[in-house]
Amino acid sequence: MNKTPTWLEAARAHWNWRGQSRPAFAVEPGPGQVSVWDFPRPPRVAADPREVVIAWGDVEVARSSQCVLVLETAHPPSFYIPWADVKRGLLVRASGGSFCEWKGPASYWSLVQGGRSLESVAWSYAQPLEGAEALADCVAFYPVALRCTVGGAPVQAQPGGFYGGWITPELVGPFKGEAGTQGW
Repeated sequence: MNKTPTWLEAARAHWNWRGQSRPAFAVEPGPGQVSVWDFPRPPRVAADPREVVIAWGDVEVARSSQCVLVLETAHPPSFYIPWADVKRGLLVRASGGSFCEWKGPASYWSLVQGGRSLESVAWSYAQPLEGAEALADCVAFYPVALRCTVGGAPVQAQPGGFYGGWITPELVGPFKGEAGTQGW
């Protein structure tokens, strides 16, 4: 039996909102809308068949209709693109890393082409934790400095700089990362 370490249990236990009920300050979704407050914690990993396109200026970095989403309470989804659908020659390993209590150890990637670079613009989980195994052969991108679309609709970046969620037109929040959301 694979026992979760105590320190990992402690990291997971501090979250107040877990998707079972929507807080009073959450926007009530209208027809065709989805509230990020209905997403679970621990996060759910789900396939998404919409076409995702990521461009860096006039360079297409990735195009896929086989993305994996991470749906987590209070967060717009992060879109994970299969490495097979990414122009991998544009990416180089960046320094540093991080650890997510739900997904595991992350590596960072920079885009490099023709003397220009965009540092630490993507991340991946080569050895994800149990429940996030579908992310092992994928990479996710911060949409801030990139032109990203989902099903042809433009993406807005999740506020706050740290998080990599993609705000698509059907989502309502408020979203983790906005001012005053540190305790979420």
